[in-house]
Amino acid sequence: MPAASKKKPTAEQILAAAVGAVPGGASRPGQKAMVEAIDKAVKSKEHLLVQAGTGTGKSLGYLTPALLVDGPVVVSTATLALQNQLVEHDLPRLVEAVQPVLGRRPSFAVLKGRHHYLCVAKLEHADEETPTDTLFDDAPAPRAGQWLGEAGKLGKQIQRVRAWAEKTETGDRDELDPGVDDTAWKQVSMPARDCVGAARCPYGAECFAEASRVRAREADIVVTNHSLLAVDMIAEHQIVPPHKLLVVDEAHELADRVSSAAQAELTAEAVERAGRRSRTLISPATAEALAAAADALTVGLADIPAGRLTDGLPESLRLAVSQIESATRAGLTGIGEVKSDDPDPVTKQQAKAVLDDISTTAQRLLEEDASDVAWVEKSDMGSGRRALVVAPLSVAGTLAQSLYADRTVVVTSATLTLGGRFDTVARSLGLPAGTTDSEGDGWTSLDVGSPFDYPKQGILYVAAHLPRPAMSGLPEAAGEELLKLVQALGGRTLGLFSSRKAASQAAELLRARTDLPILLQGDETLPILVRKFREQKESCLFGVMSLWQGVDVPGDSCQLVVIDRLPFPRPDEPLAAARSAAADASRPGSGFSSVSVPIAAVRLAQGVGRLIRSTGDKGVVAILDSRLETARSYGTFLRRSLPPFWYTTKTEVAIGALNRLAKG
Repeated sequence: MPAASKKKPTAEQILAAAVGAVPGGASRPGQKAMVEAIDKAVKSKEHLLVQAGTGTGKSLGYLTPALLVDGPVVVSTATLALQNQLVEHDLPRLVEAVQPVLGRRPSFAVLKGRHHYLCVAKLEHADEETPTDTLFDDAPAPRAGQWLGEAGKLGKQIQRVRAWAEKTETGDRDELDPGVDDTAWKQVSMPARDCVGAARCPYGAECFAEASRVRAREADIVVTNHSLLAVDMIAEHQIVPPHKLLVVDEAHELADRVSSAAQAELTAEAVERAGRRSRTLISPATAEALAAAADALTVGLADIPAGRLTDGLPESLRLAVSQIESATRAGLTGIGEVKSDDPDPVTKQQAKAVLDDISTTAQRLLEEDASDVAWVEKSDMGSGRRALVVAPLSVAGTLAQSLYADRTVVVTSATLTLGGRFDTVARSLGLPAGTTDSEGDGWTSLDVGSPFDYPKQGILYVAAHLPRPAMSGLPEAAGEELLKLVQALGGRTLGLFSSRKAASQAAELLRARTDLPILLQGDETLPILVRKFREQKESCLFGVMSLWQGVDVPGDSCQLVVIDRLPFPRPDEPLAAARSAAADASRPGSGFSSVSVPIAAVRLAQGVGRLIRSTGDKGVVAILDSRLETARSYGTFLRRSLPPFWYTTKTEVAIGALNRLAKG
């Protein structure tokens, strides 16, 4: 019988082959339900939201039905860790396992932004001795005697990149081992905005980024990231290859990534750098105008406090931005079109791209569109970074228009139901809220649960007796509660804090009052800290927001997760404050409940999820914020957004459980 006439395998058959190839693999009801739901969604062309708790095996849950789609499938992730897990482990094993069932070996490729790939054109012009764009444009003022040594180090790194360039097949930075620092990589990579395109580049035929796009267009499954997916949507689908199914994993991060991609800023340093980069291509008068505009922005930002600009641009900033817009427009006119026969089209395109970005941002700020939020950003250091920033008030409209057209979208995460419903996340992703808990207009939802027995494996303890947190840092009563809990277990604690100050105070307290090894985020790189936490059984690891999602330590090295306070956005976070104000304007009093509470729910669920990572894990989550119990308006909503742990507010119950774990 010809291969073409063979009966097409079912999703269940492919899943069985895939699970059989996993060491110790076994069928999981949640995973099977996910496969069936995605297969149905593809056939009905209906979008699907799937909440898949930790331990479900959701990667295989969406990769398996993807192999039956007639045409390319794109998988987008939020974190580099998951992207690497898919490309280096899950997909190689999967395609090997399903080849006998499918009768062919499926192909896959990874798609990253241009700046992740070596640029041959930049490498050919990289100056090993005086890399001016980096040393003098992007760096702070040098200390005496600093730059000669750093330039030498930079030169050696670029020489190593040159040697690697002779043998690499992909040009992917992640394959350069040992790697080089960001300063060196900027000298040999090309951001998308600076690229002239393969047709006009002298090295277009050798372009690694273009080659990666060719591989992606030919692959069955393409793995990319939310940031590139966001840029692709804003660029009207010019980067990611056409496809019929899009799987968005870690979907709770997508709206923030789209918002970041649509955010822009003006700094005096960027305007000065644009003037220097284009000085040989523009008139002296235009170069002077750019320098003057940069000075005007410096002066304008100096007297404006950091924070959201609620009444439009102050006059000093409006004048400065107007000068910038006029000077950059003159610069663009002076440079003219980039042509293939230009002596150096790459340099010309870089200069033009930078000016165009600044000009577009200036115009956007001057328009003061109601759909945008503008604010002044300043570093904590008095002489540090100062910027004028603009971002969209909401990206739900962008997602509604750009994410769902001409493809089926499967959205998945361990955190999609807030308060027990999908509606809040659906609205944030540009989907209309449904009239029921599981369906909307053109989308359905499914919670496949988790294989973990949360009520038996873990306790959620809320220290309801503690005073409501009011001050910054770690209140004394909360510190004493933390000490008592950690001592009962004898370490093995992941502390997730709302601020660096609180984390540092907690570390100081435990170091002074115990002999336990205390690891503090910032003392070493995060991978090293996590490895030490995993290997040193009595250690404690304390840190801030990046630990709330980035730590996966199954086993008895992490049996207590402590959260100091509910992770509401700070009142001075410009976007959250603007979105809350907009909600209040449409329905008075709704800003906090419709903006701040959902943000806190997602963050809290991610943090609490650090405790139970396997079926054998046991432990306690301790919340040192009494509002989770006492706040009637939102406490219940937040608790319903968490895994169904056994719940208590009694200190002696939590301490007793920790004592038993310490002995066991």
